[in-house]
Amino acid sequence: MVSRAITGHIKERNSARQRFVTLATGISLLMVMIAGTAVASPWPKSPNIEAKAWAMIDARSGQIIAEHNADKELPPASLTKMMTLYLAFEAIKKGRLDPEARVSVSKTAWKIGGSTMFLEPRMHPKVSELLHGIATLSGNDACIALAEHMDGSQEAFAARMNDKARELGMLHSHFVNPTGFPTKGHYSSAMDMAIVGAALWRDFPDQYKLFGEKSYTFDNRTQPNRNRLLWSLPEADGIKTGHTQEAGYCLVGSAEKNTTRFIAAVFGTKSDRARAQQTKILLQFGLRNFTTTRPSEHAIRRQVEIFGGTENHLWLKPALPIWVTVPKGSESSLSFHLRYDSPLKAPIRKGQKLGAIDAVIGSRDSNGKVIRSFPMVAARAVDEASWISRQWDGLRLWIRNATGDLMKDDSDSDDSGSGK
Repeated sequence: MVSRAITGHIKERNSARQRFVTLATGISLLMVMIAGTAVASPWPKSPNIEAKAWAMIDARSGQIIAEHNADKELPPASLTKMMTLYLAFEAIKKGRLDPEARVSVSKTAWKIGGSTMFLEPRMHPKVSELLHGIATLSGNDACIALAEHMDGSQEAFAARMNDKARELGMLHSHFVNPTGFPTKGHYSSAMDMAIVGAALWRDFPDQYKLFGEKSYTFDNRTQPNRNRLLWSLPEADGIKTGHTQEAGYCLVGSAEKNTTRFIAAVFGTKSDRARAQQTKILLQFGLRNFTTTRPSEHAIRRQVEIFGGTENHLWLKPALPIWVTVPKGSESSLSFHLRYDSPLKAPIRKGQKLGAIDAVIGSRDSNGKVIRSFPMVAARAVDEASWISRQWDGLRLWIRNATGDLMKDDSDSDDSGSGK
């Protein structure tokens, strides 16, 4: 099969199905094409899921392991609350929201209906209590109280939800309220919900633990978490359920084994039990068939030749820590190959992007498959050399071109040495 990977710029995603792109920054998410079967180990075939749409990604590598109608815009129901919590967690992290602050409960929050914490206007719950009420109990009243506390109104809060969605790379989402109550123009997709699920785990590991709570007690009333995966799949630790008549039964589930963490989003199943069963099938498929590894920087860095600089060679290193998800059994066939435009000429800035390195399963020839591509940057700066040295390097380049002695390909040069 052909799989995709996600790690960045939003506008790239729709065209990324036929190619791969490189990860530019740690803030943006880029879409990367994953080529299918490697000779060393065939890419496992995805299971058939009984749902309207689904997507599963590895939260560390960003690779997409399975998908169907993943970008179809559908009502997300209470999966919406993951974005509500993302904004709250971010505000706490930045010191703009105090977890111990008391919150007023408006009549709008009190009367909302659906799944609630049973808040009343007489109450003044803490922000921290509302977070539990949203993550564990899916409280609509808690979402409205929190949104009004943070931004004054649901409308203002929803505007920030949409801004954050664009920042995270969620191309097929638009939020009108913080609860997921059915409203015209309120939609998302399985891929987008997987994206925000992975972002919650990545950006807020401490708060993420809320999603693993099996129950929560507020005002002497204990309610269970509706996520059946917490009882049926030992590796599961989240994340959020959703249901309306229009949306059907939805679930974003998360499970981790060793360094492999999958986020699976399933939209539009027929029952509470079915959403858990189908999401479990996806997660088990991932855990059984794939592993995520982090190669060392030493294994990936490469030395390249520099012209017109105070130094003749320069080490390139990955711009960010690299994680790669591969089928189990193909780990030994994973290799890395550098691509860059030569000749490289000084001056060069430290951290300057100078090429990309491909993660390949199998041999480098036509039988090998590129599954990821990562940007490579200069490990240090190289200043421009003196005029005489630059002329000498220019002559060397001219001679090489004139004699057909093409630039040496350093893409697979030995990386031993003391490069920093």
